[in-house]
Amino acid sequence: MGAQVQPQHAAYDDMRRACARLEELGVDVLFTWDHFFPLYGDPDGAHFECWTTLAAWAEATERVELGALVTCNSYRNPQLLADMARTVDHISDGRLILGIGSGWFERDYTEYGYEFGTAVGRLDALARDLPLIEARWARLNPPPTRDIPVLIGGGGERKTLRIVAEHADIWHGFGDAATVARKHAVLDEWCATLGRDPREIERSAGVSPKPGRLPEDVEDYAAGAQELYDVGTRLFTVGLSGPDYDLGPVRDLLAWRDAMPG
Repeated sequence: MGAQVQPQHAAYDDMRRACARLEELGVDVLFTWDHFFPLYGDPDGAHFECWTTLAAWAEATERVELGALVTCNSYRNPQLLADMARTVDHISDGRLILGIGSGWFERDYTEYGYEFGTAVGRLDALARDLPLIEARWARLNPPPTRDIPVLIGGGGERKTLRIVAEHADIWHGFGDAATVARKHAVLDEWCATLGRDPREIERSAGVSPKPGRLPEDVEDYAAGAQELYDVGTRLFTVGLSGPDYDLGPVRDLLAWRDAMPG
């Protein structure tokens, strides 16, 4: 069970308190995201950077795993990103997940001076850079405390899921249960093509209220998680936006998780 504490429309103290409370409640993974501006609400509202936030969370928490959902591969040299991830891995005593994707939010690119290019080009860069990250981890002194799990987000069936089959420990997808089930099947096919056991890749998805329902209808989160669980998803994450960080959906999902057999 994961919670994405979105770094928008909130003071850092608000985020830190939300993380502490989520850890107390029993969440397994705390995620942030890697953007430079809010994705919804006031587009020029308060916002904080991803990896400095993760380093602070690593000091402020004790048990939960931490990561970005997801890091944009375009924003940092892959060798530097590997070193950043290794450092947060050590600060957290081995609790980092490297969540990564090819990037999509054009305003980030435009305002921070990165070349936006094309979706295909960004995916090609991700495929090129992941082996560089893995190779740098093997050369760092000290090395990471563990084999840092790699989570890749995205659902493109021709490129993204092939990259997942080659490099990921966790795949994070989007959509309803039927959509996610189809993506699972495509990922399994890529694993077969590349000679990888598909059971090595944990399946993850975001959980949201049903269309037309308010976020306060928290029972929808558990119902959506059950539907995704039935098609093979095992890590479920709900997004929380500041400044209030309503934990109602998280409590509902934790109650559902704790009632599951086994």
